[in-house]
Amino acid sequence: MEFLIIFLSLAFLASILCLFHELVVKPMKLRARLSEQGIKGPPPTMLFGNIREIKKAQSAVVRDPSPSSTHNCAALLFPFLQKWRKQYSEVFMFSLGNTQILFVNQPDAVKEITTCTSLALGKPSYQQKEFGTLLGQGILTSNGALWAHQRKILAPELYMDKVKGMIDHIFESTFTVLKSWKTQIEAEGGLADIKIDEYMRSFSGDVISRACFGSSYCKGEEIFLKLRALQETMSKKSLSTGVPGMRYLPTKSNREAWALEKEIRDLILQVVKERKMAAYEEDLLQMLVEGAKNSYLSQEATELFVVDNCKNIYLAGYETTAVSATWCLMLLAANQEWQHIVRKEVLEISRGRTLDADMLRKMKQLTMVIQESLRLYPPVAVVSREALEDMKFGEILVPKGVNIWLLVLALHTDPEIWGKEAYTFDPNRFAKGIAGACKLPQVYMPFGVGPRMCLGQNLALVELKLVIALLLSNFSFSLSPNYTHSPVLRLVIEPENGVHLLVKKL
Repeated sequence: MEFLIIFLSLAFLASILCLFHELVVKPMKLRARLSEQGIKGPPPTMLFGNIREIKKAQSAVVRDPSPSSTHNCAALLFPFLQKWRKQYSEVFMFSLGNTQILFVNQPDAVKEITTCTSLALGKPSYQQKEFGTLLGQGILTSNGALWAHQRKILAPELYMDKVKGMIDHIFESTFTVLKSWKTQIEAEGGLADIKIDEYMRSFSGDVISRACFGSSYCKGEEIFLKLRALQETMSKKSLSTGVPGMRYLPTKSNREAWALEKEIRDLILQVVKERKMAAYEEDLLQMLVEGAKNSYLSQEATELFVVDNCKNIYLAGYETTAVSATWCLMLLAANQEWQHIVRKEVLEISRGRTLDADMLRKMKQLTMVIQESLRLYPPVAVVSREALEDMKFGEILVPKGVNIWLLVLALHTDPEIWGKEAYTFDPNRFAKGIAGACKLPQVYMPFGVGPRMCLGQNLALVELKLVIALLLSNFSFSLSPNYTHSPVLRLVIEPENGVHLLVKKL
C-alpha cells in the first residue's frame, strides 16, 4: 500500500512537472530565442497568452455599415495585429494560449516563406488538433509522405482535366440561378431586391457535389450543409485554439462539433461503401478512393484520407468559390463602370454562343476584376505554418515549434507593395498580370501559397469566371439600400449580414 502511494505521488509529480514544462518552460524558451534576435511583442499571460487582449481589441472595433470606397479589411478583422504592427514593427511575436505565433510582414522574409518547399514548414499542430474536425486531422499535412501521395492523386494536370469536363455542370448550376432570379424579377415588377449569398452557395454546392460525388451528389449536398454548420461552430471557438485542454472539454461548441464530425464522417464513408457496390464513376471521390487503394495506408488511415480530402474539397471548391462570387458581384454593383466594361467584353467574345473554356481565357477584363476582388476580399485571411525544425528566413531564425503567421489581408493591401491606392477597387492594376500589379508578386496569395497551395484553385477560377460572365450577360446589378457592409471572419471572409443587390433583367 505504501509503495502504491509513493508510486502515485511520483506519477502525479511527474505529470505536474510535464504540464509545467509545456505550459510555462517551453513557451518561455521559444519566446527567449525570438527575443534574443530583437523580436518583441505584447507580454502574454499564462494559459491564455494574448487572447484577452485580442478579444478586447475586436470588441472595440467600430463598423461602418455603408459600402466604402476603401476596403481595409485587415484593420476591421484584425485590429490587434494592426496595433501591434505599429508598436513592434513588421515582425513580432504573440501568444494564443501556449502557442507561440511569429507575425511576419517583412517583404524579404515573406518572399522566402512563400517560396519555401521544405516539408519542415508544415501545417500548425494547433490547427490539426483544433480545426481538424473541419480541415482534416493532419494526417496529410503533418506527414510528408502522405502529403506527397495526396498531391500525386490530385495532380494539377489530372485535376485540370476534371475541371474542363465540368463546364456543363457549371452551366447547369448557373442556369438554375438564372431561372430563379428571372422568376423573382418578374414577380416583383422588373426589379428585385435579392440577397445573393445563398444562391451563390447553392450554385457552388451543386457544382462541387457533382464533381466530388457524381450520381450521389444529393448526398453530397447534405454533407456540405453539415460542413457549413461545422464551419460556423468552429469559427466561434477560433481564439481558444492554443488554450491547453480546451478542445477536450464538453462545452456546447465542442459537443456540437463532435456530433457534426461524426455525422459527416459516417455520410462520406456511406457513399464510399455504396460506391464499392456500384458502377465505376469518374469523379473526385473515385480518384481519392482509387488512389488510397493503391497506397500502403491501413484501413483506418484510408478512411481518414478520403474523409479529410472531402473536407478540403468542400472548403476549396465550395465555400471559397461561393463567398468570392458574392464579394465580386458586390464590387461590380458598387462600381458600375467596371460592370459595363466586363459585360461588354463578355458579349463581344461570346456573340450569343455558348461559353467555353477558350472564351473564358480571352476575357482579360473579367480576369482582372476577379483578381482585384480576390485581392481585397481573399477567402483565406491568414496563412499559418509551423516550423517543424529550426528554420531561417532572411535574418530571422524561427525555432522549432513556433508558428508563422502571414496576414494575407495586410499583404494584399500594403501601400508599400501595391501603391498609395492599395485600399481602393482598381482592376487596372492587374492589366499586366500579377507581376505588373505589385512590387512583390509572392505576396498575392488568395488561394494560399507555396507547395500547399489550394488544389481547388483552377476549379474555383473557372466557376467564378463562368458564373460572373453569365450573370452579367442576363442582369444588371446595383447595391440595395438593405445592404450593410459587414465583412466577418468565419474561417473564410464573408459578409456577416449577406449581400443585398437590386437585380434587373437585361
